Amino acid sequence: MTDRLEVGRVAKSHGLRGDVLIKFTTDRLAERTAVGSRLGIGDHDYTVSRAQPYQQQWLVHLEGVDSRDAADRLRGKLIVADPLDDADAMFVHELIGQRVVDQHGIDHGKVTSVVANPASDLLELVDGRLIPMVFVQTAVDGIISVEVPAGLLDDADA
Repeated sequence: MTDRLEVGRVAKSHGLRGDVLIKFTTDRLAERTAVGSRLGIGDHDYTVSRAQPYQQQWLVHLEGVDSRDAADRLRGKLIVADPLDDADAMFVHELIGQRVVDQHGIDHGKVTSVVANPASDLLELVDGRLIPMVFVQTAVDGIISVEVPAGLLDDADA
């Protein structure tokens, strides 16, 4: 079975007919909010029957969740989904531990975490340096190739 990816969390119920507010943590909102898409919450999979943006979140109705009580039982629960077919996609768990090499062939060490940032998520290196994801070109065979502006990865001691 394919590993499922975390795509969001149910914030709370909304209204009396089973709608929920969802805070998505995915950049693939169109696919995750499309009518007919499947979202795993707890031990169940639910089908999206309608969804619309609502105050920096999404107002979603899931098939089988037809009352406020049913929606309240989902409050705070993690939402997972099957990975989408996308050969170019990079997932956070796949970036951790990979080495970062810049456009000049210089190895800058391993990625220890990916830090959420409004402008662009950041790769954090072992030595604490940060690289915005917008500079990532490829991630293949344990190597993340980046093309960075001059000075971004200069050593702090230099």
